Amino acid sequence: MKKTVIAYLHTHWDREWYREFEVFRLRLLRVFDNVLDMLEQGKIPSFYFDGQVAALLDYLEIRPEKEQIVRRLIKEKKLFIGPFYCLIDEYLTDRTVFEKNIEIGLKIAKDFGCEDFIGYFADTFGHSKNIPPIMKKYGIDKIMVWRGVPDLPSEFIFNGVNTVNMVRGYFMDIFSAPKTIEEKAEWLRGNLDKIAAKSGTYLLLPIGADHLGVEKDIQEQIEAVNGILKNEADGNSYEIKLSTPFEYFNKVFSELEKTPDGKTIRKYDNCEIPEWNDELRDNSKTFILPGCYSARMRLKQYRTEASYRLEQADKLQKHFGCRYSAIIEYAYKLLIKNQAHDSICGCSTDAVHAENITRYDKILQIANTIIEELRLEYPEADNLIKNSGYEFKSTDAPDGFDIIGKSGGFDSKILYDTQKIPVTEDYTDIYTLKKSASEKPAAELEFSENLMKINNIGIQFVRFIDNGDTYNYGPEENDTGEYAKITEILKNEKNDSFLIKTTFFNILLTRGNNLINFRIEWNNTLKNRLWQVQFNLPEAVKYTFSEDLNEIIKREFDTDYDMRKHLPKNRGLETKTNFAPMQRYIGAQGFGIITKGLTEYEVKGNSILITILRSTGVISNPKNSSRSTPAGPPIEVPGAQQLGYNCAEFSIGFFAPEDYAQYIDAVYPQIIP
Repeated sequence: MKKTVIAYLHTHWDREWYREFEVFRLRLLRVFDNVLDMLEQGKIPSFYFDGQVAALLDYLEIRPEKEQIVRRLIKEKKLFIGPFYCLIDEYLTDRTVFEKNIEIGLKIAKDFGCEDFIGYFADTFGHSKNIPPIMKKYGIDKIMVWRGVPDLPSEFIFNGVNTVNMVRGYFMDIFSAPKTIEEKAEWLRGNLDKIAAKSGTYLLLPIGADHLGVEKDIQEQIEAVNGILKNEADGNSYEIKLSTPFEYFNKVFSELEKTPDGKTIRKYDNCEIPEWNDELRDNSKTFILPGCYSARMRLKQYRTEASYRLEQADKLQKHFGCRYSAIIEYAYKLLIKNQAHDSICGCSTDAVHAENITRYDKILQIANTIIEELRLEYPEADNLIKNSGYEFKSTDAPDGFDIIGKSGGFDSKILYDTQKIPVTEDYTDIYTLKKSASEKPAAELEFSENLMKINNIGIQFVRFIDNGDTYNYGPEENDTGEYAKITEILKNEKNDSFLIKTTFFNILLTRGNNLINFRIEWNNTLKNRLWQVQFNLPEAVKYTFSEDLNEIIKREFDTDYDMRKHLPKNRGLETKTNFAPMQRYIGAQGFGIITKGLTEYEVKGNSILITILRSTGVISNPKNSSRSTPAGPPIEVPGAQQLGYNCAEFSIGFFAPEDYAQYIDAVYPQIIP
């Protein structure tokens, strides 16, 4: 049977990964110079620039003379950009940032003249069920996905949006391989047969890969390969046509209709288009690399704080006239760049992540400065901040406020007054304050050697060997873990707090706002470890409720499953796990946990385990026990061990999932109600 293969030329552009941003940008200049030349000379019909605009802006910052050429090619529908500012991870972000990413990306892409958009998620490590409604909100009715898709055909409807499953992924670099045309045709036939098994008359073939340029003779190679693929005596006959993914969507989703039994049918081939309304995190077909939820946990904590502070600064400045809007957008661009999957996932070089930290510091500087300037200018802003329980700085410590920290510095009235400069004599004590918490929960606290019990919930602290990498936790098959022992308990009667000393670390336990708050601090001297806090619930945890893009989702679990008993023996496999991503909340059985930047949990029997640190020292370990094929280069990254000072914060309480928002607000107080 003859099949038409609609192919599109692209490059997947990680702005930073196993090389640093500026190194990759120099490569981008060479790659995109060539792409523009080929488009202008008519050697290729079109080019899809990875669904983002940040890489194009990186290019034009160095090649400003190319802007008019770029605009013309976009207008002629030969170059496609957007809709995103940057390709960010779906699970390690929040709705505000995700929507800002689309808003900024669309604004820039439309300014360049682009009119056609696809929700392009070629390499995201799994896909949130909350993504399609957000795309629809911005008028985008097409989505492309790969990782995490279960046994579905090439076309399906994902939570109400027409979606293409890239069956063999986006990584198709065969035309740049040092092979003969016959060898390339044979390789393509094998992959096209696999795509055809999930497709109808039309097949989609991406041509490109990570940071890869277009071969100068690509048209000639395709013609030569077509001559072989069309002459096959057995099986399917294929003809590759260079086009765009938009043509593919137009063909495969044309003439859809609903049958009386509720199925969606494509009329021209009577093919059923199935519907999928859950998240896409199945790793039986492709790696979803779930260890990224916990690699370099410090980055996740920074991201959570920076995103929260920036959102509050934006709310406050909008309340008083929006004059900071430009600098707020600049800060969001910094934040979005840090949430590309190879950045927030923690799977890049130490130098890349050092730059991430610098960006986070800049975001916090901007957000905190905006808040402080508005506090000084508008007395009502100060009241809004204090009454919300938001942290702020002051030269005194009034009653009704908790002292969070103390350091030397200058009074804000001097520091932010443009008609004054601080002098040595102005240097004084500066307190970080927060309104005292109220409504302390009536919880029964019990302690034994290695267990803390609060009401009917047992709490333990455990660590395991990790022979993995930044992409996957790599357990030892028979590792049962090492549990912390409580060595001393000191109670502060004045504020009803506890300092609990253990063989692992010290824990400060406080109570307020119907929550019990934990702050864990320690000096990590151990490499290759997974550290978790284990909550033992009364019953088996068959399902959980967790926050995903600021919505609550329900996940089901096999409570008897143990990944250590299912480690892969054959190449190309990734172990299924009971680990899952979370935003700020995870709960089950009327028990809830709210974290500050802890973004991974595990279900095991009747326990929920929150990862507080995962130490590893390599981007991709070729001997990872849970993944039998490399996921990246084996570059050593000692920074991912997170040796030295570490801190983890979370709060627990007893409440239903539908009430989680008020407890979130207690931990992340809002400036404006």
